[in-house]
Amino acid sequence: MPPIIKVIIPAYNEEASIGKVIAEIPELVKEIIVVSNSSTDATEQNAITAGATVLLEKRKGYGYACLKGMDYVASQNPKPDIIVFLDGDYSDYPEELNKIAAPIMEDEIDLVIGARKKELREKGSMTSPQIFGNWLATSLMKLFFGARFTDLGPFRAIKYEKLVALQMEDKTYGWTVEMQLKALKKNYTYTEVPVKYKNRIGTSKVSGTVKGATFAGVKILGWIFKYSFK
Repeated sequence: MPPIIKVIIPAYNEEASIGKVIAEIPELVKEIIVVSNSSTDATEQNAITAGATVLLEKRKGYGYACLKGMDYVASQNPKPDIIVFLDGDYSDYPEELNKIAAPIMEDEIDLVIGARKKELREKGSMTSPQIFGNWLATSLMKLFFGARFTDLGPFRAIKYEKLVALQMEDKTYGWTVEMQLKALKKNYTYTEVPVKYKNRIGTSKVSGTVKGATFAGVKILGWIFKYSFK
């Protein structure tokens, strides 16, 4: 039997993009779960119209939205084999989900990160603070843990049972790095798959503001140093 794959998409005011994202997700996905993080526009209705399951999370924060999606999946039977996380801003190419999930479907890998390689990125799709932050975070993970990560990309897939075992807890911008750090600590098998990346629709709630970029940087570095001294 083919594996059960479910997608969790945190979304905050992504009415112009969410339908496009959902429409381009491959048919092998069993369920698309959009978690509206206190959206004030038509994100929720557009996601429903596009065929997604829509959950509401009033507490703002990327991690809060991801945890809401996980709680929903935990209440279901049968449980999925693979969870894919994907942003709702249309900066990723949803059709690349096939190659993101492939290493796990072959049962060789626990965690796959979609790496936004420079040669595959559209000009301007990542800001200078994002590029520097990714370099710094992955360099520190290499220094402290011998990691091979080159990106903290949000487009990622993980075996469901392995995700549950991580006991994820970050509520905001540290979600991605927390997952990677905990996977390292648990000696999960992992790999990166190069993915294309384009300019998002709308303005980023993180990298699009000084406050957001600064807070994200602090959270990411906080997780790294927390685990480096454990």
